[in-house]
Amino acid sequence: MHITQLNRECLLRLFSFLDKDSRKSLSRTCSQLRDVFEDPTLWSLLHFHSLTELKKDNFRLSPALRSLSICWHSSRVQVCSIEDWLKSAFQRSICSQHESLVNDFLLQVCNRCPNLASVTLSGCGHVTDDCLARLLLSCPRLRALRLENCARVTNRTLAAVAAHGRALQTFHVDFCRNVSAAGLLRLRAACPNLILSAEHSAAMIPDQPPRARASPASVFSPAPGRQSAPHPTGSY
Repeated sequence: MHITQLNRECLLRLFSFLDKDSRKSLSRTCSQLRDVFEDPTLWSLLHFHSLTELKKDNFRLSPALRSLSICWHSSRVQVCSIEDWLKSAFQRSICSQHESLVNDFLLQVCNRCPNLASVTLSGCGHVTDDCLARLLLSCPRLRALRLENCARVTNRTLAAVAAHGRALQTFHVDFCRNVSAAGLLRLRAACPNLILSAEHSAAMIPDQPPRARASPASVFSPAPGRQSAPHPTGSY
């Protein structure tokens, strides 16, 4: 029996056991299998283990997508997590190759996958609060959002969860150093039934942008047109 003699249900079942690359390769053999590859029901789950996978043409985004995970465990994650103002020119060049990939991909998800129920992002050091807020607005059925080691996530994401995560039941924000204890307390007060995990987040040292340092003359000299206050002469 030839594979093309199988009915659509069997072919979809067969494709479901294959990884993304294998599905794509099989779809190139004939138009019938190409149609199976394009079937939205085949793509209810998507898992990515590197950012380069997001640029491939071996998957499809559709309203059928229910679960999405992007888990990047690479030495480059450590580079992405360094504060921008502390990165060397070489480190900035590394990040420039992929810093917009996750945000751009999630914007596509916002436009095409309104029925998304679960999202996991790990090691996505460049994903932003604005992008996550849009995801919450665009996917009103989102029930689980798990963030791990996402350096740019701040209390603004917590506020977006409180404001827009109406269906959200589980929220993890683990090892995200720019989330504060105060922000977590506000979220807990706003969403008392939310299953919340924030492992080590509030205990980590947050980003500390460099402040402009004033010169000694500007600190100790009086402002133009003003006299400096006289030193007290009386006894204390």
